[in-house]
Amino acid sequence: MLHVLTLSSLFPDATRPNFGVFVERQTAALSARPGVAVRVVAPIGLPIWPLARAGRFRVQAALPLRETWHGLDVSRPRFVTLPGTGGRFHVAALVRALAPVLDALWAEQRFDVIDASFFFPDGPAAVALGRRYGVPVSIKARGADIHHWGYAPATRAQVARAARAADGLLAVSDAMADDVAALGVARQHVRVHHTGVDQARFQPTDRAEAKRALGVAGPLVLSLGALIPRKGHGVVIDAVARLPGVTLMIVGEGAERDALATRSRRLGIADRVRLVGGMPHHDLPALLGAADVMALASVSEGLANAWVEALACGTPIVITPAGGARDVVTSRAAGRIASADAGAFAAAIGEVLAQAPDPWTVRAAVRDFTWPANAAALHSHLAELVGRRNDSAPR
Repeated sequence: MLHVLTLSSLFPDATRPNFGVFVERQTAALSARPGVAVRVVAPIGLPIWPLARAGRFRVQAALPLRETWHGLDVSRPRFVTLPGTGGRFHVAALVRALAPVLDALWAEQRFDVIDASFFFPDGPAAVALGRRYGVPVSIKARGADIHHWGYAPATRAQVARAARAADGLLAVSDAMADDVAALGVARQHVRVHHTGVDQARFQPTDRAEAKRALGVAGPLVLSLGALIPRKGHGVVIDAVARLPGVTLMIVGEGAERDALATRSRRLGIADRVRLVGGMPHHDLPALLGAADVMALASVSEGLANAWVEALACGTPIVITPAGGARDVVTSRAAGRIASADAGAFAAAIGEVLAQAPDPWTVRAAVRDFTWPANAAALHSHLAELVGRRNDSAPR
């Protein structure tokens, strides 16, 4: 039996059911494999008192310290974050918070490997804790955990040291693997580990009927992601302004909501742009299946789950060259890769709308992106790390 401790600060809870849902899916798929037992530690960062008593932090502070979450044994220790420090002290605070929790889990059942599913602060903390328990550590790079924390002055040295010290490294795309290697590790030591998608839930549907259910007539473009500058929703709004008769739905929450609404009004297309807010993950297949194009003008990505889920629904994508774009846009049917400006995006969206590719041909681009395949690869990777550690142990 392979006993895995999954460590991830990116994991859903009752206050944030969509937060890191792909990590939950990956972990659940791994747990379902024969010969694997998984426990999850999903730490929650809270600011110092009295800020921790305000708003969403107060609700998060009230979450159970340990619970069964969708069949997984999940511990949720709290660690203190210090505003204004750029994350410099996150790792030290996280290690202090995790040590007693992992000691208790170790006493219940020793784990063989620590699987850190987000690079910062999880990765450096996992390396320190791996030494504490004498077990190997794997760290997975997903996107902003490298693109932001790996270059931020206060944290870049910690990220680079963890990359060099980890027993195994994973990345969500080829481009992401190159970014990890740039931290000072050999590229061949970083394995590409693609995300999965529930192929039974995310699949083509009757697009015309799905549009009618949404009250949409004519072409529909969907932009899916947090309402933050990095996701480039403003570029998609500007592009749709150049495409008469096209409706744009933007799904996500964030600080840019008011600015995006103002942008739509200024361009005179507020009647064609719907800011629908956040949406439960289980409702996304119907929306993705209704769209003619999923467009996301991200400045940076690892390999966006929204890309894979859209393609699985038979919806072509128009995206920037960010991250693993070329891992998924492998044919003209799958969509287009365009520079992040309104003119290029408008032209690319227009081409896809004119082409109207067969949804099942679009879906073929991600036929290998399944949770069973993802879990099998992760199982093999972690088992190899444990075997390597055991082989090198003194006898």
